[in-house]
Amino acid sequence: MREKFWELPLEKLTPDEWEALCDGCGKCCLNKIEYEDSEELLFTRVACKLLDGHACRCSSYQNRHDFVPECVVLTPKKLKEIHYWLPATCAYRLRAERRPLFRWHHLISGDPEAVHRAGVSVRGWTVSEAEVSEEDWEDHIIEDLS
Repeated sequence: MREKFWELPLEKLTPDEWEALCDGCGKCCLNKIEYEDSEELLFTRVACKLLDGHACRCSSYQNRHDFVPECVVLTPKKLKEIHYWLPATCAYRLRAERRPLFRWHHLISGDPEAVHRAGVSVRGWTVSEAEVSEEDWEDHIIEDLS
């Protein structure tokens, strides 16, 4: 991969560089509640059934659509449509907004565990959607994910 590729416009990244941009926080795998009438978006601690709550990564990333057909494939084009539901710390959102990555990001720090030590990941505090019915998601609403 190219040196400091993460500073390039997202459209210029290769597929491998695009994938490497993920900070491994797991926040995008949290279920959200969106109220159509007010357009309010609330995050919950209810995670996709495929999220590995310790690694903060999808346990079946390559085959996720076999199990979760509605899982979003994030692309530069798609990012323009949905960046508002990505957490403020997300590398994809930061770069789409032309902001730099945080110091804890593995591409900056060189350490994939830094995201967890910084307390920015979902490690250890999610509950699987397999354990919570959708009508109970409101009981698991969390504060802003900044």
